[in-house]
Amino acid sequence: MPTHPLRDLTIIGGGPTGLFAQFYAGMRGASAQIVDALPELGGQLTALYPEKYIFDVAGYPKVLAKDLVKALTEQASQFHQDTGLPAHLGKRIVGLEEEDGHFVLETETDRFPTKAVVIAAGIGAFSPRRLPQAFAGEWYGRGVHALVSNPDAFRDRDVLIIGGGDSAFDWCAQLRERAKSVTLIHRSDRFRAHAATVQEVHAAAAVGDGRVNVFTFHELDAIHGGEHITGVTLKDVKTKATRAMPCDVILPMLGYVSDLGTLLDWGLNIEKDEILVTTQMETGRPGIYAAGDITTYPGKLKLIAAGFSEAAIAVNQAVHHIYPEKKVAPGHSSNLAIFGQKDD
Repeated sequence: MPTHPLRDLTIIGGGPTGLFAQFYAGMRGASAQIVDALPELGGQLTALYPEKYIFDVAGYPKVLAKDLVKALTEQASQFHQDTGLPAHLGKRIVGLEEEDGHFVLETETDRFPTKAVVIAAGIGAFSPRRLPQAFAGEWYGRGVHALVSNPDAFRDRDVLIIGGGDSAFDWCAQLRERAKSVTLIHRSDRFRAHAATVQEVHAAAAVGDGRVNVFTFHELDAIHGGEHITGVTLKDVKTKATRAMPCDVILPMLGYVSDLGTLLDWGLNIEKDEILVTTQMETGRPGIYAAGDITTYPGKLKLIAAGFSEAAIAVNQAVHHIYPEKKVAPGHSSNLAIFGQKDD
């Protein structure tokens, strides 16, 4: 198992809070790296709603989630122009040890020595729920997509979306102008999505041109094809009648499984599957700090804007913990030498 170089900070989670923590560590002159279980940076913004607008991030009247991730990545990368942003993706933390006066975070394949840890894992390590049908497993990577990162990949394709929540209806609305056809199926006629999006999708289906279809009380009964999916059979759960239709892509939007995993064993203050932190973002174990949606404290707001503030506090406290001679407060960025300004 390879052991990576010792870093000042390791940030668990590559969502907006984790990316801002990575930037702030660079601003403080600390070496840092991101470790994330997801295959791409951005956390929920990338995995759940990359094409949706966010309206409550300071400085942006509105910004697409994917564009916010891009901007945050560029901001964090400015201190790593020669080597690239130190982010280790698709790696789930499975253990924590203490060795030679520092921590060692372990994944199934790597060891990451670090002097301090900032947990910015959002709702914890999360993964998409898989299709429950046994026959569906072999089609993942051959037409079944657990995540959508590039909507244009489905241009002029026949797409089947399974689910009744926000993700299902959001992607139906967003893909209907790109795909050859989009069909949404759900096992009931009750949806958990925003009413306006449900109405938009139903209105598109009511046109009757076959571009958008909504079938309630239906489930996936079979997948057809060779190397790739070419069609599916759907079944009415009430009448048991079946219908075959062409299909190139299946997008199961069945929600996510979240798990704090090994974090529960680290001696942190845990309250209802969240990390209870102090005003210094301390977790109850010296050297380990937390920020973002995974934290709780009186008056907590689960907002990206709040996560940015918590990331700055956590990193500043962690840097002071590692290097007591460094001040907790870095001063205003407009006066910092690291940005080529006069250092106060």
